[in-house]
Amino acid sequence: MAKVISTLFISADGVAEIDPDWHFPYFDDNMGRAVSEDYDTADVLLIGRETYDSFAGAWPGRESAGGDDAPFAKQLGDLRKVVVSRQSREFPWRNSELLDGDLLEVVAAFRNDTGIGGVLIPGSISVVQQLLAAGLVDELRLLVHPVAARKGRKLFDDGDAPYHLRVTTTEVFPTGVIRVVYAPVEAPATVGYDEVKEQLPAGE
Repeated sequence: MAKVISTLFISADGVAEIDPDWHFPYFDDNMGRAVSEDYDTADVLLIGRETYDSFAGAWPGRESAGGDDAPFAKQLGDLRKVVVSRQSREFPWRNSELLDGDLLEVVAAFRNDTGIGGVLIPGSISVVQQLLAAGLVDELRLLVHPVAARKGRKLFDDGDAPYHLRVTTTEVFPTGVIRVVYAPVEAPATVGYDEVKEQLPAGE
C-alpha cells in the first residue's frame, strides 16, 4: 500500500505559499537533507498545476546546466509526475502526465497499488487541502520556518471540523527551522474542564 505524503515549507503562522524572502535565508544542508529524504521515498509526484509550472520552468534547465543541483534535478525529471489540472495540455518535462480521472479516486487507487511505494505531494496547497478533507493524506512533513509570514495562502483553510494530528518525528535545525512529521489520527474522546481541572497548578 502506497503512503501519500505531503511535504511543505511553511511559516510559523501557517503560511505555505512560499516567499523567497523568508524561505531562502533558512535553507541549509539540514533542510537539503530533509528534502532529499522526502523525495527518496517517492515513486510518484502528485503536483498541482502551479507547482508543476514552477518546477518545469526551473529544474530541466538546471539538469542540463550540470551544476551542483543537477543530480537532484535529474531525480525529479526521472520521477513519474502526475499533474492535477482542469485544463488538457502538453507537458514537455519528461515523465509528466495529466491526472486521469477524479483526484480522490485516483489517489485512493494509488494507495492500494502494490507497485507504488510512495506518492509525494510537493507544495500544491489546494491538492493537499482536498486530500486532507477526504482522509487521504498519510503524513504531513512540514519544515516550519521561524518567521511569521503574515500574508500568503495558509495550509489549513476554514472548515467545520478540526484535523487531529499525531507527531511522529521532530528535528530542530541550527537555523531555527523545525522539521515535524504529522500523521492524521481520529479525534480524541470529548473532554471538558471538569476532567482536566485536577491537572491545573496547585495554588499556594
